[in-house]
Amino acid sequence: MSRKGELKRGIKESEKEIENLEKKRMRSQSALMEAHVNNVPPKASDVEYFKVYSNLIELERKNLRQLNSELDKL
Repeated sequence: MSRKGELKRGIKESEKEIENLEKKRMRSQSALMEAHVNNVPPKASDVEYFKVYSNLIELERKNLRQLNSELDKL
């Protein structure tokens, strides 16, 4: 397969992965917001999940930018 085709496939996969990670982060974000609204401290696990998913999303976005940059150069 051509490099251009590989990059396009990689971009689609990266976009899908970001979407999936954002859905997972949304669950912990909802739990954090609920705790905030109810004036109770959030569960440590919810905070940790939110941080982990946020970091994973940022890494995947960096990867997506790199793939798009490579595609633009071709």
